[in-house]
Amino acid sequence: MADESKQISGIKSWAEDDRPREKMLLKGASALSDAELIAILIGSGNRNETAVDLAKRILLSASYNLNELGRVSLSDLQKFRGIGEAKAVSVVAALELGRRRKIAEVMQKQTIGSSSDVFDLFGNLLGDLPHEEFWVLYLNSANKILDKVRISTGGVTFTVTDVKLVFKPAIEKLASAIIVCHNHPSGNLNPSSQDINLTAKLADAGKILDIRVHDHLIVTSGDYFSFKDNGLI
Repeated sequence: MADESKQISGIKSWAEDDRPREKMLLKGASALSDAELIAILIGSGNRNETAVDLAKRILLSASYNLNELGRVSLSDLQKFRGIGEAKAVSVVAALELGRRRKIAEVMQKQTIGSSSDVFDLFGNLLGDLPHEEFWVLYLNSANKILDKVRISTGGVTFTVTDVKLVFKPAIEKLASAIIVCHNHPSGNLNPSSQDINLTAKLADAGKILDIRVHDHLIVTSGDYFSFKDNGLI
């Protein structure tokens, strides 16, 4: 115990750029702040600030919100002095791995029990995108996930979805139900008239095919709107 205390107190004498790495070795990754973890990714700062200080400034630009930071592009990161292409790629890659880990956790769970389960999956997948995408989750009779499929990609304000393309994989996979989801990059969770009309068309087609449309979610980076929860489906 005394040796460990001596090691930790000795950190104060090290160069600040080295402290996050040494702190991780001594205490583990969970002991580090977001800025310290980013500092490890970028490795060094610039002539006027350490890697930790630079990381704090990057976080400040995203209001200290990692979800917001996940929306930052490579070119935006390179606007910070000391962040070149390689460092920007490292940060974006790390954030993408974190997003994929969350998605993998939901897929491993396999069973969808509520709209929040759907948001856990698609919020991480779509919430940070600058454009709209439309996805479908295919379920069996026990609400276990068979697959997830991107049906269309659009612009900043809308994406066109063909009802036939939604149900084609459902028939091929012998799905009993589907949940559809798309994102609103604007952050506005209110469904548009097009969203409402499409949901009605999907529900009607599902009745004919005996494939239930459980829900339609609109997601943003931090919240969602469920048609089912709001009595619209």
